Amino acid sequence: MSKKMIAIMKKEFARFFGDKRLVFTTILMPGLMIYILYTLLGQGIMKQFAASEDYVYQIYTVDLPEAFSYLKTESDLEVTEITVEKESDVLEKIEAEEADLLMVFQSDFDAAVAAYDPLDTTQAAPDINMYYNSVSTESSTIYNQMYQVFDDYESSLANKFDINAEEGVKYDVATEKDTSAQLFSMLLPMLLMSFLFSGCMAVAPESIVGEKERGTIATLLVTPMKRSELAVGKVLSLSVIGLLGGVSSFIGTMLALPNLMGGAALEDDSMTGAMSAAVYSGTDYVLLLFVILSTVLVIIGAISLMSGLAKSVKEAGTMVSPLMIVVMLIGVSTMFGDGAPKEVYWYLIPFYNSVQCMNGIFSFDLVPVNFVVTIVANLLYALVMTAGLAKIFDSEKIMYS
Repeated sequence: MSKKMIAIMKKEFARFFGDKRLVFTTILMPGLMIYILYTLLGQGIMKQFAASEDYVYQIYTVDLPEAFSYLKTESDLEVTEITVEKESDVLEKIEAEEADLLMVFQSDFDAAVAAYDPLDTTQAAPDINMYYNSVSTESSTIYNQMYQVFDDYESSLANKFDINAEEGVKYDVATEKDTSAQLFSMLLPMLLMSFLFSGCMAVAPESIVGEKERGTIATLLVTPMKRSELAVGKVLSLSVIGLLGGVSSFIGTMLALPNLMGGAALEDDSMTGAMSAAVYSGTDYVLLLFVILSTVLVIIGAISLMSGLAKSVKEAGTMVSPLMIVVMLIGVSTMFGDGAPKEVYWYLIPFYNSVQCMNGIFSFDLVPVNFVVTIVANLLYALVMTAGLAKIFDSEKIMYS
């Protein structure tokens, strides 16, 4: 690396790191905001779908049968028996979210259940009417719980066989590693590409077309250095800054995802405790770092190339927007299909190769040849775009327009 290229990089680093507000908004704030946002979102989901642990449900019953009299002794339930005449009053309370559930049984429920013959189609089955308010988290929660209680009771009356009845046996043989791999491979490639692109977008246009607008790039162009050295120095320094922003967002996401998925686990017990980055080894993170580094070079190269052709920072943002949409769509591709493709030719496609490499790393299904092809391809694309940026610097018509 020549001294002139190093001088360009030092100039870019001094411009960026000398502005504390720019450092905070570009590097520190993305990760911090992502952590706060995902954590609050997870807490919001938990609050939306689950009542607090010390909440006492307000339940009203009409003709509560002996079979369910034990409900009165439950510590988290306040069961109040009422007459039929008071049903309308209780319904108004449920609608106003002052009560949670009204259960109405027929007066001879136990006897009717004992006498009911499922094979007799002329006879109506005993019915339980449960009234609740789906807008209320507490009302919905206790409704679902009581529905499950009654469903289990119905099954126990004619229990011909059981499924997975033995306690203490883990019937789902999927490991924490398998579950984490499935979730991370679906979510993180998309998020990482978004973070990396946003980080690069925050610094590249200002460094290229921003200097053109301010007229400071003219000073660099008249210095005795090759345009290729100027282009390489710009791309490398911007890549480092963009990488720092992307890594910050990645760390924030990894720390916050367990909090976010904690809310999702309320709706799917199999997800409880499933999110753990500890299943990945140091080698996996090193491979991921190489993919990220090569991807940042391609992103910076593409944005710098467009910025060099633009006349203003605003125009550069407009030009880059379609590319950002394409990258986001490519990132979503991990949510479809059956894992990362094995064919080598897929890993010659820029951006798509990085997404699928990340997919392979997070799912523990990475093919070494495809990883190497991705790194080499990305480096070649970055070199080509850097050469294109040097050509743009050579053009006085473009640079001084």
